[in-house]
Amino acid sequence: MKSPKFIISGGGTGGHIFPAIAIADELKSRFPNAEFLFIGAKDKMEMEKVPQSGYKIEGLWISGISRSSILSNLKFPFKLISSLKKSKKLISQFRPDAVIGTGGFASGPALYAASKMGIPTFIQEQNSFPGITNKKLCHKAEEIYVAYEGMEKFFPKEKIYNTGNPVRKSLFEKIISQEEAKKELGLDPSKLIILSVGGSLGSRTINNFWTQNAQNIINSQNIQLIWQTGKLDYQELINNDISKNPDIYISEFIKDMATAYTASDIIISRAGAIAISELCVAGKPTVLIPFPYAAEDHQTKNAQQLVNNKSALMVKDTEVSSKLLPELSKLIQDEELRKTLKENIIKLAKPNATQDIVNHIIKKLKLN
Repeated sequence: MKSPKFIISGGGTGGHIFPAIAIADELKSRFPNAEFLFIGAKDKMEMEKVPQSGYKIEGLWISGISRSSILSNLKFPFKLISSLKKSKKLISQFRPDAVIGTGGFASGPALYAASKMGIPTFIQEQNSFPGITNKKLCHKAEEIYVAYEGMEKFFPKEKIYNTGNPVRKSLFEKIISQEEAKKELGLDPSKLIILSVGGSLGSRTINNFWTQNAQNIINSQNIQLIWQTGKLDYQELINNDISKNPDIYISEFIKDMATAYTASDIIISRAGAIAISELCVAGKPTVLIPFPYAAEDHQTKNAQQLVNNKSALMVKDTEVSSKLLPELSKLIQDEELRKTLKENIIKLAKPNATQDIVNHIIKKLKLN
């Protein structure tokens, strides 16, 4: 059998890029001689992240429809035509066995062109509320891989497989004990640890909360804090007296998230789809603070699914200053509540999502 070829398209944010790379890595592990081509959007982060992972990528002149600037949308038809032409050309030259889309601007033209050319397409949708691209193209796809129940509201029921979202293998491989993880981060194993993450850029709302409340919470509740600040506020915060507190482990970006997750007893996080999938695997009591400006407010919808399952607590971004402290205090003091949230969120974990997605693709394409 000849070595298969795959085009994988998705990007704009890490939530689209990292699942795409994870799927490529799994396919490559099954078919070492397989060929891959990524299609992304020019000037977006996939143009950097994908080559770093060892894959070739081509960029399209494409962007999303702006909700704030009508003028910027005047170029959209020209961008779309240009991207469709380039996608068709790339597909004709590369001749893939399948095109896999993980959402974002660039996946639309690539999936559409492939479907018109009779090439099998597959969609991986991370969120509980799909993006415009995947909703428009779902009827042409062979199969659609989702992470939430109730997705038949958006996609053809017969094409849906609830595989979960791809997560980093490092999160559940070679896991050390919680005591070892706390010691590795220079923290006291006898104290409860709160892990606060706001994404790679960071969350100003969450950072402001800790700036105002960290010292008081640490002193009154006898806890320690692992605080990922993100890029936005890091330089300012490390020059603040708060960074000198030995009970605070402060970092712009945590590379070893497996250790951070393992060390923590309570987690505060944004509610991006991939973050939630990782949190389910981590299995810790969690307070979700959805980013309110995400497209279609999908982070709130993601978080609400966990709240409905009694798997996490949620505090709205606009209510952090008034409600996060009481919710945190309740979690710190109520061991039974922490146990319940932990047990329920673990039930939602799908650590084998990437393998399951690839199993489906291989079976559909009859590559095994």
